[in-house]
Amino acid sequence: MKNVASRLLLSTCCAVGMSQACAATGHVKVTPLGSHDGEFCAADRALIFEDPDGTRILYDAGRTVRGGNDPRLGKIDAVLLSHLHSDHLGDVHQPAANAGSCAAPDFSEKSAPLSVTEEVVLTQKAKLFVGGEMASFFSKRIKEAGGSADQVRLVRFGGESKIGGVRIASVPAAHSNGLDPQFLKDDLAKTLSSSALTAYVGPAGGYVLTFSNGLAVYLSGDTGIIADQDLVVRRFYNAKLAVLNIGGTYSTGPREAAYVINSLVKPNAVIASHANEAVTKDGKLQAGSKTMEFKNAVKVPTYLPLSGKSMEFDAQGKCVAGC
Repeated sequence: MKNVASRLLLSTCCAVGMSQACAATGHVKVTPLGSHDGEFCAADRALIFEDPDGTRILYDAGRTVRGGNDPRLGKIDAVLLSHLHSDHLGDVHQPAANAGSCAAPDFSEKSAPLSVTEEVVLTQKAKLFVGGEMASFFSKRIKEAGGSADQVRLVRFGGESKIGGVRIASVPAAHSNGLDPQFLKDDLAKTLSSSALTAYVGPAGGYVLTFSNGLAVYLSGDTGIIADQDLVVRRFYNAKLAVLNIGGTYSTGPREAAYVINSLVKPNAVIASHANEAVTKDGKLQAGSKTMEFKNAVKVPTYLPLSGKSMEFDAQGKCVAGC
């Protein structure tokens, strides 16, 4: 009944033009864009966040967004990129929905030397939010590809930006951030490639998004355990929902990620991400998976980002629909 009443209040206030009241009573919608419909698969990274005011933000497009014209995107206002590794920036993508297997998707369509991320920004005429030295790099590339340099927005640690009713803050991540030479050209690309090196573009990072209904969401990016998850993410931003990478080797594994949730960030709920495994079969969590180990170890509700299945969260990080 409480959820029904909330929806009725939202509909009423929107009908009479009370936009601030609408935002305050609305929910944040989270929609995963993975490789296989209704599943959580090995390469899945991308999530769309929709504010109650309609602002839509794509986080880490990666390889499972099928280019800038992927019909699942709808209208995208902003794109967030945590770092430039190919599985987040997007060097390749699927030729069609559900191509390949959940454990090994078919990524036979090549985007590089452009990227899936840039294709979305250009097609959607969206803003691109990045940290470190990535802003100057992308401003030049977006302009050369036919967009506008001012589509790229810099947000470094300690700073904050905004789009629509959503505040975007940069937070640290403990991770590397080398750009693969396949995204470059001419002699620089050849030199780096021949030496098996990548280009440095500043530190990797994560984000905290604060939505117009008051919900603060921590997007970890690829990271290990860091003190900022307590000092900054929990104490300052008071994140109530976390999206945490749990795959191990390249970021926190199940055990480390559970510690981050239980002892550092302490949100009210968490969405597992970047598992690097076929997590589900027929939409159900597979026994023996790293994701199940993580789910069993955390003390708060854990949600799986099933591709195409939207979830809705209130200001306290409680899932009120789709979970």
